[in-house]
Amino acid sequence: MIPDIGLTFAKCLRSILRQDPDVIMVGEVRDLETAEIAVQASLTGHLVFTTLHTNDAPSSIARLMDLGLEPFLITATIEGVVAQRLVRKICTQCRTPFDPTEDMLMELGLTIEDVKGKQFFYGRGCDNCNNTGYRGRLGIYEIMTFNDEMRELVMNHASTNVLRAAARKGGMRMLRENGLNAIYDGITTIEEVVKETISEEA
Repeated sequence: MIPDIGLTFAKCLRSILRQDPDVIMVGEVRDLETAEIAVQASLTGHLVFTTLHTNDAPSSIARLMDLGLEPFLITATIEGVVAQRLVRKICTQCRTPFDPTEDMLMELGLTIEDVKGKQFFYGRGCDNCNNTGYRGRLGIYEIMTFNDEMRELVMNHASTNVLRAAARKGGMRMLRENGLNAIYDGITTIEEVVKETISEEA
């Protein structure tokens, strides 16, 4: 973008809308002007995809409100929010089982009783992974869909924690939960999941 000549992100988006596309991808909503254009496009029948920087899916609502969007516009246009994180995968050539310490489990909010019968792995390091213990990456996701209850909560300025609880009640699996499943499947490590996800209480 070149602000000196009036070429801004929002102006480019307006020009795109004049071509009457069916689907629009907005790289990132970073200010109120861009958010309002994306919302207006959605209200006039366009399918809009965009990104936000937040800790998890429910936090996206607070972020949009912080930018200045009115709750009624959020509830009228959002159908769902997907949060995603990349975690490193354990190298399959040097994957080694181990027993995690209580401190390691505490970082995940778990006890030794919680993980009874579960197996944990780490990468010992080898030529295949350049002695890092990791090779490749895995996406973990959190999908929050909007229903009437969620829309009512947003209209009433519900906190992120309340939205998160309602989303979970509606079937959303948190990033941390999906990360735990990847740990139990021997795909990634405790350290990776702790680093990339927040706990339910956060």
